[in-house]
Amino acid sequence: MNNPITLTIDGQSVTVPSGSTVLDAARRLGLNIPTLCHLADVKENRPSCMACVVRIGNDTRLSPACSTKVTAGMVVASETPEVKAARKAAMELLFSDHLGDCISVCQRVCPARLQIPAAIRLVAAGRMREAIALVKENVVFPGVLGRICRAPCQAGCRRGKYDGAVAIQLIEREVANQDMSAAEPFLPACAPPTGKRIAIVGAGATGLSAAFFLMQDGHHCTVFDDHAEPGGQMRYGVPETELPRAVLDGEIEVIKRLGLELRLNTRLGRDVHLAELRRKFDAVIIAVGNMQKTDPAGLGVEATARTIRIDASTYQTSVHGVFAAGSAIRSGYDPARSVGDGRILAECVDGFLKGRTHHVAHKEFTSTIPKMPLEEYQELAKGSVATLSVRELITEAETAAGRCCHCDCRSAHNCRLRILAENYEVDPKAYMGEHRRKFEFIRQPAGVIFEPGKCITCGICVELAAQSRAPLGLTFIGRGFDLKIGVPLNGPLADGLQQVAEDCVRHCPTGALTFEDELRNVIKNSSRP
Repeated sequence: MNNPITLTIDGQSVTVPSGSTVLDAARRLGLNIPTLCHLADVKENRPSCMACVVRIGNDTRLSPACSTKVTAGMVVASETPEVKAARKAAMELLFSDHLGDCISVCQRVCPARLQIPAAIRLVAAGRMREAIALVKENVVFPGVLGRICRAPCQAGCRRGKYDGAVAIQLIEREVANQDMSAAEPFLPACAPPTGKRIAIVGAGATGLSAAFFLMQDGHHCTVFDDHAEPGGQMRYGVPETELPRAVLDGEIEVIKRLGLELRLNTRLGRDVHLAELRRKFDAVIIAVGNMQKTDPAGLGVEATARTIRIDASTYQTSVHGVFAAGSAIRSGYDPARSVGDGRILAECVDGFLKGRTHHVAHKEFTSTIPKMPLEEYQELAKGSVATLSVRELITEAETAAGRCCHCDCRSAHNCRLRILAENYEVDPKAYMGEHRRKFEFIRQPAGVIFEPGKCITCGICVELAAQSRAPLGLTFIGRGFDLKIGVPLNGPLADGLQQVAEDCVRHCPTGALTFEDELRNVIKNSSRP
C-alpha cells in the first residue's frame, strides 16, 4: 500500500491509501454511511444529495463523506444525533420536490396487504398462474374476499375520481376462480420442517391464514375449533348466496394440503385449556372471533368483555408465547382485516420461534402524489393502454385490469431513497410547498419508464451515458430548481438511453428510471456501491 493514511471513524482506526475518501474508509470498516448520488468508479467527488454527511473533528460544518479526502490523524463521527438529523433533513428536502407514489392508494388501504397493481399487471397480460402466486403471498382467501370483502381498495382507487374505479374485487375473484378450476391449484413451497409446533385456536379467516403462512415457514400447525367444520364467520356468518361453500371449501383444502391438522368440536376453556396448549406447543395463537360469544375468563389471557388485550407492536398477549388477532382483538368483523391479521400473526410468531421479536409496521412508508388535475391524470392513465395492446382481451377480469393506471412505483422495494427514508423516519411532507412540478410519465423503448418527478438529478445516468460513449448521451438541462436530465439538442430520451438503459435503471437511486415489468427491476440490487 503506497502512502497509507490512518484515521479514526466512530472510534475505530482504519488505514487506507492516500487519495481515498472518508466514504472509502468507512466502507473498509464495514460502516454503512448512506449515499444516493454516489456510484463507485462512475460518479465521484460531486456530491448533490448530502445524505452522506459526517462530522470531521471539531468542525462546526458537516462534510459529505463521498468527496472529503482523508488526512492523517483525521477523526470522523458518522452516527451522532446531529449527523443523523442533518441526513434526515437532506432527504426531507429531496422529498419536497419528489412527485410519485411509492405505494398505490388502493394498496395502502387494503387491510389484507394485497399487492394490487402488480397483480393487476399480471392479469392484464394473461399471466394468471403468476397472478395467483403473487396474490397468495399475502391473501390466502382470494375467492372469499373476491365476494365478501368491503373493497376499500376500490373506494381509494385514483381512477374513481375521474371515470370510475377499477373493479379490483372482480379481478381478485377471477384470479381465484381460474386457480380453483385448474387441474392443480397453486400450492406454495414450504421450508424444511423446523420441529416447532403451533396451536391455533379458531379456524376462521385469521387462524387459517396464520396457519397457511406458518406452515410455509416449516412449522407444524394444529387448529382447534368448536364447530363441526372450519371457516368460522366465513361459513357460519355469511349466507351461501353471497359466498358459495364450494369456494370456501376449495380454499381451505389448499391450506390442508400444506399439512394442516384440524381438531374440530373442541372448545378452549372446556375441552382444552391454555396451560395445556402452552406445555405441548411452542407457541399459541388465539383467533376465536367475536368475543361477545366467548367467555373471556376461559381463555386464560387478559381480556375485557369484548376484546383480548395485546401488545400492538408484537400481537402478543399478557401471556408469554401466546398471540391473538382478528375479531378477538377488535370489535366488528372485517374479513379482509382478519385475513391480513393472519399474515401479520405468522410474521410475529415465526420471529418469536426464531428468537427475535418481530415488530409490526402499522404504516408503510410512502410518498404520495397530491390531487392531480385532469391533464396529469390523463398522462398517468396512458400507461394502461400499452399493456393491453399486446394481446386480445378474453375475460372480464382482463378488461377490468386494463383500466388500472398503475399509480405505484415499480421499484418501491428497491428504491434507496425510500429505504433510507424509512430508516431515518423521514416526513415526506416536512418541506412540502404549495407549488410542485408537473407530473410526467414517459415510456421508453425496451420497456423503460422515466418519471421526471422522482429524479433527484444525482447525475449517475449522465455519467453512465458518458462512459458508454453514446452518440448523444444525457446531460443536465436548465439551472437551479429547473435543473433536469435530458438529451442534448432536445433529442428524445430514448436516443440518450439506447446503450445504457439497463445500467441506468440498475443504478437509479429513486425509481425515476424503472422497467415496466417490475420483475426486471430486481437487477437494481447492484454489486457496485
